[in-house]
Amino acid sequence: MSEKEHKVSRRQFLSYSLMGVGGFMAAAMISPMVRFALDPALEAAGESDFVSVATVDQLTEEPQRFTFQVTVEDAWYTSDQSRTAWIYREGDNIIALSPTCTHMGCVVNWDTNEEFPNQFFCPCHDGRFEKSGQNVPNTPPTRPLDVYDMEVRDGTIYLGRPIQRNSV
Repeated sequence: MSEKEHKVSRRQFLSYSLMGVGGFMAAAMISPMVRFALDPALEAAGESDFVSVATVDQLTEEPQRFTFQVTVEDAWYTSDQSRTAWIYREGDNIIALSPTCTHMGCVVNWDTNEEFPNQFFCPCHDGRFEKSGQNVPNTPPTRPLDVYDMEVRDGTIYLGRPIQRNSV
């Protein structure tokens, strides 16, 4: 086919030109909306920073409940939320456990059930955990309590996000 046989009419040229310009305009209008929708998911989460919770001197070998505040950024909304951790010493190690039961998300407490002393107990469905946070066999929870990402700096304990543990 030669160039002379492949001619574009004025109508086809205008049609192609308008489709191209329309496509660019649509992309220019849609891209900010896509960015707005995806931007919060692509940003680093607001609660990834570590928060000062307690000092090492406050800890004992018995789990203690510590409440602390974290700043959470959810898209354009920022709020302070209360969190809780069960923290104790075991020799030179410091353990910080999440109080959220891994069965249905209820809150566990330490040593509150007379039938099962020295265990974390979930009153919702009789879930139980050892002091280490390991789930007791034949109870509803199927995995251990989550542990907090933790740092100790200058005698102060800083907690980050909870880390999920799997059964051993």
